[in-house]
Amino acid sequence: MYWRHGILILSLLALCLTGCWDRRELNELGIELGTGYDKIGDQYHVSVQVVDPSSVSTKNSGSVRSPVVMYKASGPTIFETLRKLTMTSPRKIYGAHIRVIIVGESLAREGISKILDLQMRDAEPRPDIYMLVAKNGTAENALKIMTPLEKIPSQNLYASLEASAKFAGTSTKVTLDQLATQLITVGINPVITGVHIIGNQQIGEKERNVNEIDSSARLELSDLAVFEKDRLVGWLNQEESKGYNYILDNIGSTVDHVNCPEGGKLVLETYNSKTSLKSRIRQGEPEIDVKVESIANIGDVECKIDFTNPETIKDLQKEWSKQLTLLMENTVSTIQKKYHSDIFGFGQTIYRNHPKEWSRLKDRWEDLFIKLKVNYDVKVTIRRVGSINNPISNKLRE
Repeated sequence: MYWRHGILILSLLALCLTGCWDRRELNELGIELGTGYDKIGDQYHVSVQVVDPSSVSTKNSGSVRSPVVMYKASGPTIFETLRKLTMTSPRKIYGAHIRVIIVGESLAREGISKILDLQMRDAEPRPDIYMLVAKNGTAENALKIMTPLEKIPSQNLYASLEASAKFAGTSTKVTLDQLATQLITVGINPVITGVHIIGNQQIGEKERNVNEIDSSARLELSDLAVFEKDRLVGWLNQEESKGYNYILDNIGSTVDHVNCPEGGKLVLETYNSKTSLKSRIRQGEPEIDVKVESIANIGDVECKIDFTNPETIKDLQKEWSKQLTLLMENTVSTIQKKYHSDIFGFGQTIYRNHPKEWSRLKDRWEDLFIKLKVNYDVKVTIRRVGSINNPISNKLRE
């Protein structure tokens, strides 16, 4: 008898365990891929980019409907504003698949800690979302631009940042969790890639923008936003952004040029670069050593030069080593003189290498950083000149 009662109890428990009490059907959700945060006056403005499944479906490739829909709301706090989105959206906005978060420049200058607190507290979104700052504009306008090749603008931004960080060296990938970690880590301030609109905003919001060979409006990823704690304080230009990425060991591949001895330019493609940072204490004062080992190939020759001479490659390596050193020096100088924000993590380097000294220095690090001595050791190796030894221009008749 007892075993029969046991089976009955187990059967009833099994019935209780079937299904998911909090399951969400796909046709009841609005899949959010991009989020924009702005602030006007004392009101937060949130814009979300939700994918329209029927428009991106291969069965509906001829549809003239936009592949995404934007929902917007305003409110005194970010969480209340997000909840207000349900007043206009017929589906619950589902944020587990967000690819990018864009913060308008004015809000970024005020501070982004409230955004990070909300996003990190919410268990729904993934922490590996890419963060961007809308340079000279709003996040809402950036999310409105229709993009070619990639139907969904947020996915376009995600893929563009991946490619730019890997091949250009002027942008950097910063995820939500990385940004949050940097904000609570001693001796380092964050940097976020900027996005800005090039061209006609009004046309960029229409389907016409993706039906033209030369789109009227584009989203460009360039320049890095410099933060002091959670507040935007300024921007690095493209050259300074590249210098920052060399120092932070963020260079995957990039191209640069050097001047040839007899005039003209020669382009080097860097495909392997490693940077290490070390600190030293000299006569009670901190110093930072930046060591860069870079490997490059010759990618383009627009001058007359003799590669059969063994000294030619050595001279080019010395020249690019000097230019690379100057590139990093100028970037550090700009930050020290203009923004006073340790975005390089030099303080963190001292904390790791000399923890006892850091306890003595940390309270006045902002003052020490602006006059910190930085030493550079750059070694460049040119591996290949390409499939032809001499430039075509050398063979042309005078």
